[in-house]
Amino acid sequence: MSTTLNAPGRIAETLKNIGVNEENSGVSTGNVWLRGEGGVLPSHSPVDGALIGTVRGTSRTEYEKSIAVAQSAFAEWRSWPAPKRGEIVRQFGDELRKHKADLGKLVSYEMGKSYQEGLGEVQEMIDICDFAVGLSRQLHGLTMHSERPDHRMYEQWHPIGPVGIITAFNFPVAVWSWNTALAWVCGNVCVWKPSEKTPLCSIACQRIIAEVFKRNGVPEGVSVLINGGREVGEWLSHDERIPLVSATGSTRMGRAVSATVGQRLGRSLLELGGNNAIIITDKADLDMSLIGCVFGAVGTAGQRCTTTRRLIIHEKVYDAFATKLKKAYAQLRIGDPLNEANHVGPLIDKAAVAAYEQALDAAVQQGGRILVEGGVLAGGDHASGCYVRPAIVEARPDMPIVQEETFAPILYLLRYSGDVAEAIAIQNGVKQGLSSSIMTLDLREAERFLGAAGSDCGIANVNIGTSGAEIGGAFGGEKETGGGRESGSDAWKAYMRRQTNTINYGSTLPLAQGIKFDL
Repeated sequence: MSTTLNAPGRIAETLKNIGVNEENSGVSTGNVWLRGEGGVLPSHSPVDGALIGTVRGTSRTEYEKSIAVAQSAFAEWRSWPAPKRGEIVRQFGDELRKHKADLGKLVSYEMGKSYQEGLGEVQEMIDICDFAVGLSRQLHGLTMHSERPDHRMYEQWHPIGPVGIITAFNFPVAVWSWNTALAWVCGNVCVWKPSEKTPLCSIACQRIIAEVFKRNGVPEGVSVLINGGREVGEWLSHDERIPLVSATGSTRMGRAVSATVGQRLGRSLLELGGNNAIIITDKADLDMSLIGCVFGAVGTAGQRCTTTRRLIIHEKVYDAFATKLKKAYAQLRIGDPLNEANHVGPLIDKAAVAAYEQALDAAVQQGGRILVEGGVLAGGDHASGCYVRPAIVEARPDMPIVQEETFAPILYLLRYSGDVAEAIAIQNGVKQGLSSSIMTLDLREAERFLGAAGSDCGIANVNIGTSGAEIGGAFGGEKETGGGRESGSDAWKAYMRRQTNTINYGSTLPLAQGIKFDL
């Protein structure tokens, strides 16, 4: 057996429904599952601490075999017409609709986010499939006028080859789909190295897409799964056969991937850390603002790259808004994320809990004042030791801990007293640049925030929170967030190579720039 399942009754039927069984290892080239001769990956649920199962990871020999199969598949897959590739992705979206409840439940139980957020993550997968289907008929190039008579110039886009995808635990299925749906319609094949903390989610996804591929005669190797530890991601990063590595995770991890891939002149698409802020001006609708701020700060227990970590509040409304926040936090229910009455689930593991505690200690030591007490919950429904109370800290922008991203539900409140330019400067005064928001009913403030001298983030919102991006827009950030873009808009171009073509349909061969070369 490649995978050992010890799943408690609450999840056993779910695993069965989406095809995760003891015949599956963590290594697959599509419909073929390899033995998994690498290390063992245990999957513990942070919900109750139960061991869901153990998964066999990828050995170096199996990695080499998988990449060879992917290369062979690419030679065929790139020749399929793009709309036909889009039809495969359309069917994948239909299968996800059938399995939405089960896959959402697995995401919730293995990762710890609420069941509603688990369902939302699967819906993101469905949405990107819909987007990619339309895109498959719109991979447009450009036509340009030539300076030479009887010549035509144009640009076209071609697939690049096997795309390596490294994903994080906090979105164990959606981020993979953002990359694969686009990469597949562009004619590429995909090699997925998921987080070792959520291996069962990856097996479920591979089982779902493999059924679609099998029905349609898609070549083995278009979807490759290589579970494993850090070393597997390093194999991808060093592999010259992988022209693009798309990596989601910490800034530290992104630096390593970028340096390794760049050294071999490959491409990297990086989605890294966020230290996201919402500006609350004295012209904001405070009741509406409260919803975006609270969900942004505590959704997924603060484990989103778009989590709201800083509130920059004008002094005229500071006390009133802080009071509203404290009242809202007092109503939060923390517990089993599969119970839809709860708002906040667990952190991913005890290492994350330790980081949370260290950050709160540092905030106090650096002069912060606790407004809403944090702490670790224990016993009863919190017996896994991974549940913490969302905390609010009154802080200063220059405190070192405020400059960092802690993947936990800690919200820092920062005052400003001047105009919106002061608030924007505070917001931009961190190394990360993913998501940002302003709450204001003043058109001038909103436009300044969105202008060239405004937010320096990849995402800038007005009167909504920092989390909850839609599929249609390109997702990503600047500075230490990595600069990559996934999902909508023209993000598809990251997965292709541009080619400029010139056709001479005349009877002579004039040279560019009027150069003469007579024979």
